[in-house]
Amino acid sequence: MGDILVGTCSWTDRALVGSGWYPAGRRDAEGRLRYYAQRFPVVEVDASYYALPSERNSRLWVERTPDGFVFDVKAFSLLTGHPTRSAVMPGGLPPDARDPAVLDEVWARFAEGIGPLRRSGRLGSVLFQFPPWLRAGAGAEAFVEECARRAEGWPLAVEFRHPSWWEAGRAEATSALLARCAMAAVGVDMVQSLPSSVPPVTPVTSPRLSVVRFHGRSAAWGTGSKEDRFRYAYGAEELGAWVPRLRRLADRVEQVHVLFNTCCGDASVRAAELMSGLLGLSADGRTPRADGPSTDGPSTGDASTSDPHLP
Repeated sequence: MGDILVGTCSWTDRALVGSGWYPAGRRDAEGRLRYYAQRFPVVEVDASYYALPSERNSRLWVERTPDGFVFDVKAFSLLTGHPTRSAVMPGGLPPDARDPAVLDEVWARFAEGIGPLRRSGRLGSVLFQFPPWLRAGAGAEAFVEECARRAEGWPLAVEFRHPSWWEAGRAEATSALLARCAMAAVGVDMVQSLPSSVPPVTPVTSPRLSVVRFHGRSAAWGTGSKEDRFRYAYGAEELGAWVPRLRRLADRVEQVHVLFNTCCGDASVRAAELMSGLLGLSADGRTPRADGPSTDGPSTGDASTSDPHLP
């Protein structure tokens, strides 16, 4: 069975820092990361979506975390087709994703920035979170393939935000695309009552990695503020329903990354702590507890029963 690593989608979120989860004396940049890494084995770097990562920061992250700790790094916005501010572009380059020279330079800067993580074996994945307007189709597939070509040799994961990719009749082609590109599919847990809701499928497209990101189930996902969208406290029953699914994923891949994106106050770390307990992981989230899980979750209502991508 592969390892299941549980963590959150940020350790620097302002709401988390202000929640009191970090103890006094551990709220500076170094103290926060060291404290977080004592409690979880994986974290997602979301700042790299908003600005290109720096080699210096990546080197510091490696120095401040223990062996075995890994970082999932979100791809910079321009690389995934999102709008990008001129102020965060390197060297005064325009945020023009259609200009090959601009793209070449941005890809090179991104690769340089994550270099220390790659060389130290601390890069869990580069997450390509494609925009919600990227609908499945030939042009979109070509874009995904181009990203895979430019990032060849990196551990890659893909989260599609448009539900068309995982619709019945299309899901197999999507899985084949990602497998061909050596990209791990990202499953999501989110509210299912919106037209934009992505179904909670968990296909395996890479033998190395599977990722599940928990966005919360707020009904304000499509319309509210950031706090409204991510203000959600997962309960034991909701997370327990995922426990058998995560274990089945771990039977098929080397690592499963379980990441909580409910970055409102301390909701994400509390949910990650709860999930770690349900999975029977130790206090640092790296090894099974000797006494096993506190609970295996509900015996009924397992969402995997309707998932054609799991046995």
